[in-house]
Amino acid sequence: MKILDRHRLKFALSCMLFAVYCFLCGCATSSDVDMLRQDIDKLQRDSMATGEEVKKLKEKTTGVAKEESFNVIRESQAEIESRLSNISRDLQVLSGRFDENKYFVEKTIKDSSGEMDLIKAQMSSIERRLKETGDRLSALEGQVKQLKEGEKKPEEAQEGTPSTGGPAAKSATTDDKKAQYEAAYDAFRNKKYKDAREKFEAFAKDFPKDQLADNAHFWIAETYYGEKDFEGAILAYESFLKAYPNSKKVPTAFLKQGLSFVEIGDKKTAKVIFEQLIERYPKSNEAELARKNLEDLKKKPAKSKK
Repeated sequence: MKILDRHRLKFALSCMLFAVYCFLCGCATSSDVDMLRQDIDKLQRDSMATGEEVKKLKEKTTGVAKEESFNVIRESQAEIESRLSNISRDLQVLSGRFDENKYFVEKTIKDSSGEMDLIKAQMSSIERRLKETGDRLSALEGQVKQLKEGEKKPEEAQEGTPSTGGPAAKSATTDDKKAQYEAAYDAFRNKKYKDAREKFEAFAKDFPKDQLADNAHFWIAETYYGEKDFEGAILAYESFLKAYPNSKKVPTAFLKQGLSFVEIGDKKTAKVIFEQLIERYPKSNEAELARKNLEDLKKKPAKSKK
């Protein structure tokens, strides 16, 4: 801008000098006029040179401004690209976390659904077993009722009918009892459990007060155990234990009942029964077996009921 002002100043001076020249042309000499012309020409050349310099400086200044503008734009673009790259990485991280969380949520829902199905299946199994247990209890109640009626009939027969056989009749009755019991026991030893059970039930019904009646009821429970009908065995052992609490076979009945509960997966009840057996008959062989079974139950994980 300073160079431009100087150029304008020189041009103004030239004009003034030219005016003076026009004013004094009448009284100045020819040499003075020549000198004045030379000065004007020089001023004009200087003015033109100054104009060229100004033009060049303007062009340089314009190029620099454009380059600086381009540099600013490039820096802005680089910054924007860097920010976009950071945002892209953040989005990838968030996407990975989202997929991971989605997987865990879906897995949790799936596992929960599987657990619910298992619980429903277990509840259905328990309901079915309760129904079966109720049916068997009803059947046992019917058997008990029949046994009571069987007890009354021999007594009524003894009261209403005089004895005619004497010792011979008693001997025949004893032989019949022995044969019937041995037939039932033989069927059991041959693993004909259903046949043996029917024969023992008949014996218990015909001779409810016989000294072998408790054994007959015990072997009835054993037939269920032999068939691996452990739920039926549990009920039969329970009936035996209630009817004959002083029988010699009570420890064995406790042990077998506990083992039956282990077989159906009810280890909690099995532990209670084994502990009762050890408490009541601590020196028995059955108590020793119960202790070993308790140790095994502590070592093995609980098995789900079916």
